[in-house]
Amino acid sequence: MTQIREPERRSRILRGRPYSLDEFASKYGLQNDQAESLFTRFGPSSIELDLLMAAKRRAPVLRDAIAEERP
Repeated sequence: MTQIREPERRSRILRGRPYSLDEFASKYGLQNDQAESLFTRFGPSSIELDLLMAAKRRAPVLRDAIAEERP
């Protein structure tokens, strides 16, 4: 008898600091449903979400306060 194997879900390693949903939505001027969809699919990683938005050619509406604090 052949067993059907389901693909294993691997957890992603969080790269960068995590965004909150509200922070991500306000940074890119997204509506709540858009931000929630992207946040759910790609996770809270600031690096992953910033790369995604750069690929979509969406510039941040608000500046990142933490990025400004770095020397």
